[in-house]
Amino acid sequence: MRSGFAAFPLSPAVQSLLLQQGFQQPTPVQEATIPLFCGNTDVCVDACTGSGKTLAFVLPVVERLRRLEAPLRNNQVGAVIVSPTRELARQIFDVAKPFVATVAWLQAALLVGGTDAAADVDAFKRFGGHVLVGTPGRLDDIMQRCTSMDLRTVEVLVLDEADRLLDMGFRAQLDAIMRRLPRQRRTGLFSATQTDAVEALARAGLRNPGLLVTAVSPMFLQHSAVRVNVAVTAALSGRIRGHDDWVSSHAPTDMVQRTPNTLRIQEHVNQKVIVYFLTCACVDFASVVLPRLPQCTSMRIWALHGRMKQTVRGATLAAFAGAPAGILLCTDVAARGLDIPDVHWIVQYDPPQDPSAFVHRVGRTARMGRSGDAVVYLLPHEITYVEFLKVRKIPLQQTALAGELPQVQAELQRHAETDRLVMEAGMKAFLSYVRAYKEHHCKFIFRLQDLSLGQLATSFALLRLPRMPEIKGYRSFDFVPSVVDPESVRFKDKAREKQRQAALRQRRLQGQAGVAQPDRRRQQATLVPEVHLPAAKRRKMQEKNDLDELQRDYSLLRKFNKGKLSAAEFEAATLEGEVQ
Repeated sequence: MRSGFAAFPLSPAVQSLLLQQGFQQPTPVQEATIPLFCGNTDVCVDACTGSGKTLAFVLPVVERLRRLEAPLRNNQVGAVIVSPTRELARQIFDVAKPFVATVAWLQAALLVGGTDAAADVDAFKRFGGHVLVGTPGRLDDIMQRCTSMDLRTVEVLVLDEADRLLDMGFRAQLDAIMRRLPRQRRTGLFSATQTDAVEALARAGLRNPGLLVTAVSPMFLQHSAVRVNVAVTAALSGRIRGHDDWVSSHAPTDMVQRTPNTLRIQEHVNQKVIVYFLTCACVDFASVVLPRLPQCTSMRIWALHGRMKQTVRGATLAAFAGAPAGILLCTDVAARGLDIPDVHWIVQYDPPQDPSAFVHRVGRTARMGRSGDAVVYLLPHEITYVEFLKVRKIPLQQTALAGELPQVQAELQRHAETDRLVMEAGMKAFLSYVRAYKEHHCKFIFRLQDLSLGQLATSFALLRLPRMPEIKGYRSFDFVPSVVDPESVRFKDKAREKQRQAALRQRRLQGQAGVAQPDRRRQQATLVPEVHLPAAKRRKMQEKNDLDELQRDYSLLRKFNKGKLSAAEFEAATLEGEVQ
């Protein structure tokens, strides 16, 4: 009796390629899914991260297209694989390419944002794309633009990380894509978590998706749709035997100690470590300050988040994946599906805004039977998060961070007071952190009013507290402003400082030419009511003026984040009244 991949209905060419790539035995999810999906069966696969889901759908896709009676023409599509992020789509594409190449006429195409859509349309017209791998927005866009694309021949649709596709708001694009495809197709939904939204998507996209399967049996092959639930039963606080081998723990700390605690990664300088942050701006701040600290001089550090250009994100991910050791600072853009080899440690500087991302973050280590460790830093008022995860069957063990912490706060403050790049990075990180914390999904645990904003400001080396609606009225008894005037801090980069000074001069000239007069009229308008109006109305008017000013600052920040303002323009626009 044949065992392993040899027991599956796979062609000799694929069997040989699997052996060449070192795949000896299928994982539980592959063993449960491949025979079903290769046949006339829809599948809804619920399996933990790092379990080998990609091969579980790539192999059936290739085999189904290989068995077609006649090769597809260049403009005909045989399979569509949808992924929530560009990085995951590229990873799937790279995994699929060698298997696609085992079929002489078969071509695969990668369709993701960050590139020229017109070029993608032209490439499809010239070379074709029988297997389309991409993100929902770009796939939908290309399907609309490319009128010559024939989707009537689609045999298979795969939705990878289906829960994430819905969480990211792609339901409209997914519906549009599915409406273009023939009903008589095979559909596979693959996800690490089955939410109500995924259940609804399964009912819409699969035929008879209600059957639950926990092991493969020939009797299930007669059904048109099967749910495959491959679970590994073990506590995260212990080692998981026979599958992922990882330990997850939590470390109580305070806001100011998180950076010194994170510097413990210097003990793992010869290993790969991923550090997760709450926001893109927090990643930027860490990527600016960590290389300046003496504890990090021997480390290779990369930064990755969703606001980077696609070319930069791709190059960063490839560099970290190919390096023998190093530190990746990132947001949850690198939390799902990405298979980065030999990651030894996961450090969660902040718990994720979406609790479902916790397992996906930790799942970047200990993949495919390897071992790894993970730690999440929790503030004193966040400790109930441990119980929350326990209810979700994700128990954590508490770990004591022994040893003397490196003293880095004075060094961070010195850099902020002498280089505007560090000062601005800290300010933006603080602003983004407060707003993200306010919008946390677990509001009953992560409450802004419980957050020590003074300690938060200190941890980001702020010179002054910023003016923002979220902290209006906050008394900064636990924050000591710097004696250095923020307006006096210059960029160490001479070119950038020259650009900033030019923008300031231009703003002053504009003010002299006509901005000052409206300001005087507004000032006069606010002076008259102070004499004639009751105190309550005067306070309301003052509050309105304050709110207008704060709204203007917030609007400028949004424009800067969207790239509509350069750093120099943003600095010039917010120079007056940026800090209090």
